[in-house]
Amino acid sequence: MGQKEKLILLDYLEFTKSNKGKTSGSRVMFTSEEHGSILLHKPHPQKELKAYQVRQLCDLLEQEGLI
Repeated sequence: MGQKEKLILLDYLEFTKSNKGKTSGSRVMFTSEEHGSILLHKPHPQKELKAYQVRQLCDLLEQEGLI
């Protein structure tokens, strides 16, 4: 799964990307009125998510009952 697919999935689940500003580094906050917030890291320098990042995202979405 790449960064683009992650963004498409979260957009489909009605999460919006919240820009935390220049001091946030690679951290990106995604918020949903119904499901709260998810704080994730942008993969770098590559664009593909590492296995632990995919697991983390899946775990968070499972906790919210979204998958």
